[in-house]
Amino acid sequence: MVTATLQTPASTVRGDNDDHRTQVPASENRTAEALDRARAAAARVTDPEMPMLTLVDLGVLRDVAIEDGRVVTTITPTYSGCPAMATMRDDLQRELQDAGFEGAEVRVSLTPAWTSDWITEEGRKALKGAGISPPGQAPRHTGPVALTLMPTKRALSCTLCGSANVKLSSEFGPTACKAMYQCLDCLEPFEHVKEI
Repeated sequence: MVTATLQTPASTVRGDNDDHRTQVPASENRTAEALDRARAAAARVTDPEMPMLTLVDLGVLRDVAIEDGRVVTTITPTYSGCPAMATMRDDLQRELQDAGFEGAEVRVSLTPAWTSDWITEEGRKALKGAGISPPGQAPRHTGPVALTLMPTKRALSCTLCGSANVKLSSEFGPTACKAMYQCLDCLEPFEHVKEI
């Protein structure tokens, strides 16, 4: 939401289907252009742990706004204690600064909690293209969640040959949000982004 308005003279914009002119404050045009530039800059930032995904693809970039004349972005961690958050924040601030937005603020919002369902379809395709199995639908819970120490049952297939004949190698891969699997047909090891 754009909350800042700059005080400048109005500019004239011609309508598409008529010959009359409509007054639109120039400050609104500049604010909208600045917001578009800020959104484009923020959309270029990639996840440090999975660089084939932008923060938009991953679903952690929640908002880009202009408040009191400066850019404010909001990101949500994939899980509490995610070690990549500081890098995401720094990369986001650097990209916005390079786009001309000095003093951009990055806020972290924990609610609503991130879910792997927020990964975009483009992001899922990028994961698969990089040999990483994208997550299935996140589990839905109402009420208390029972703690189990057994491996999580997932429906997934090999990213190389497509076989569903896979086995869990490790519940924890190179990052805490991924598990390691191996295809029992082609023997390819691969990572799987966990459903959260």
